[in-house]
Amino acid sequence: MLRYVIRRFLLALLTLITVSALAFFMTWLSGDPALAIAGDTASAEDIAAVRDHYGLDRPIVAQYFSWAGRALRGDFGVSYHFDLPVSEMLATRLPVTMTLGAASILFALALAIPLGVLAAVYNNTIIDRAALTIAVLGQAIPTFWFALMMMILFGITLRWLPISGGGSWAHYVMPTIALGYFATPVLMRLTRAGMLEALESDYIRTARAYGLPIRSILFRHALRNALIPVVALAAVQFGFMLGGSIVIETVFSLPGIGWLGYDAILRGDLPVVQAILLVVAGFYVILTFLADLLNAALDPRMRSAG
Repeated sequence: MLRYVIRRFLLALLTLITVSALAFFMTWLSGDPALAIAGDTASAEDIAAVRDHYGLDRPIVAQYFSWAGRALRGDFGVSYHFDLPVSEMLATRLPVTMTLGAASILFALALAIPLGVLAAVYNNTIIDRAALTIAVLGQAIPTFWFALMMMILFGITLRWLPISGGGSWAHYVMPTIALGYFATPVLMRLTRAGMLEALESDYIRTARAYGLPIRSILFRHALRNALIPVVALAAVQFGFMLGGSIVIETVFSLPGIGWLGYDAILRGDLPVVQAILLVVAGFYVILTFLADLLNAALDPRMRSAG
């Protein structure tokens, strides 16, 4: 187990280093940051002064190592546009995105697991087809369109829920459904596949032969094994939600890091963009690493396979 943990940790560390380098270097491809700071009407002297002030005249590799060293200490620099420490800006916005991501993945699991179990138990029936139809719709409908339709129905027509802002739990209802429904199909199909495999296994047939209650067979034995791969996928989906919340946060005007990142991209605010990319990637890598450890604890076969 220790060897497995070390291998997974080194892989996660290498992934994070690679992502940090890509996040830093690729943001430079969008254009000259000194020009974005100084403005289109700035003179050559003004642009040169900006480069000198922010250290943009140094070699880009030297800038990366300097940025990475500060990032390890939680210092992501100062926003070009707001002239505020990026770490403080993230600290105020990150709880909103984390709340939205956590609520969305819980909603997706609460919908996907029962649907997957029903589809497996009633395989090749109308219930199975109905569950699969729900899954197909979740991936076929564009997230932003689904969000807009909910805003029109529940926010404008029925006036049940607020359509923008993040001041109360009610502001998170529609964003949670919109973001969580997109992750439901893949979780549902994986649950269904795992349940079908478990229900056809020898130990389930043995449990049935001993006359165990069907509820015990389904939820205590079959579902427990079927959920092992769902755990890893849920962690991956949670990471995707943190990174993909930019659309939902923009549509609903939720003041999270997704909306902050969208605004920073429009303004060419590189320190903010780089910090958001690194933080989201860090959460993604950590969640995947923890999911691997949990799966290894639940399924010893993975330790030798890893």
